[in-house]
Amino acid sequence: MKESIGANDKGRLDLSGWAHWPDRIWQGGAALAALGLVAGWFSGGLMDAFAATYIVAFMFYLSLVLGSLFLVLIHHLFDSYWLVPLRRLLEHLSCQAGIMGLFFVPILGIVLFGSAYAWTQPEGQDHSWHVKSIMYNPVAFTIMSALLFGVWHWLANGLRRHSLAQDNTGAAAATHAMRRYAAGGIFVFAFTLTLGAFYWMKSLEHQWFSTMYGVYYFAGSVWVTLATVYVLTLVLRRTGHLAKVVSPSTFKDIGTLFFAFTVFYAYIAFSQYFLIWNANIPEETYWYVKRDQGLWHGVGLLLIFGHFFVPFLLMLRIDAKLSLTVMIPLGAWAWLMHYTDMSFNVIPAFDWSQAGWSVKLFGLLTAVGAMALMGGALARFLLRDLAAHPPYPQRDPRNAETLNVYVEPLSARSARSSEE
Repeated sequence: MKESIGANDKGRLDLSGWAHWPDRIWQGGAALAALGLVAGWFSGGLMDAFAATYIVAFMFYLSLVLGSLFLVLIHHLFDSYWLVPLRRLLEHLSCQAGIMGLFFVPILGIVLFGSAYAWTQPEGQDHSWHVKSIMYNPVAFTIMSALLFGVWHWLANGLRRHSLAQDNTGAAAATHAMRRYAAGGIFVFAFTLTLGAFYWMKSLEHQWFSTMYGVYYFAGSVWVTLATVYVLTLVLRRTGHLAKVVSPSTFKDIGTLFFAFTVFYAYIAFSQYFLIWNANIPEETYWYVKRDQGLWHGVGLLLIFGHFFVPFLLMLRIDAKLSLTVMIPLGAWAWLMHYTDMSFNVIPAFDWSQAGWSVKLFGLLTAVGAMALMGGALARFLLRDLAAHPPYPQRDPRNAETLNVYVEPLSARSARSSEE
């Protein structure tokens, strides 16, 4: 662990020459995604390949948005001082919910005009669909999806609006408003995230039943968000944006929470599997049976070892959470594992067993295109927001504690003055 936080901060990074790359990335991704959509329109097999890879990318980036929103909420609920320097970055990430709403439009088109979701087709409307038809129908799907994005947009932007007001005035009213948002918002967040996971990912196989699926998606979302925030915070510290407020203990705390969610995700994933295996109900077990065959058996093993054992063992040592040699590659590994996890949940719902190599190659191209399109666009808007607002809260009451500066209470000053 030669390179660590605090030991390699002599110079600052200049990212001005890289500012145009997000635009190039999303434009290239848009071209590939548009090609996939047009080609899929004229071929059922290609449309399934486009739908599968697009949904995977969408659920991946939605994880970052919702994971950031959760971290903002718990910051206000628990009044945690160490999250103060990161709050503005998390607020900007969570406010991308509106952008994700635009990226949802092709999925809505797939539901209304395609066949990826079996419950939209007459042959897929079996007994299990009739029981759940109040949820799984085009009208409910459209209304609920719009409502979910509206709620996330309102909650994230409301929190950031009061946060920016706190920067301007420093008034306690802004702090109290954010805490009120968080007090009710945490329940709204839990309910809406669960509905989103059910509607957009789980309903690809509507016959399947799991009460833990929302928590499963939540655990993976916060896990990959913490890995992403660790790397972004390091970059912003090197560029000077967060150099004054971020210390080695900040990275240790992010790493500790990342480690905790590594264990939490493994616990939820195992618990879901164990409960379904123990009950042995065909309505539940078929989902895992399908993913225990062929290539997907190896993917499942990769998730067991790569999503849990690798990060768990690497971060067991306390100093590992400050090691750039460990944490930077682990951040990239977290992205790979979370993308693999989303693929494991989505792609087996599409029967590609008889698909030729042309369809699989097309799926690979659309996967790259969808990831580049959404990732480049989100990076572009994140850079815009970072340039438009202060990089961290300016008048948060916990700033002094964050900077490890003691501020004498007014009561102590008054008492000393009266004695003198």
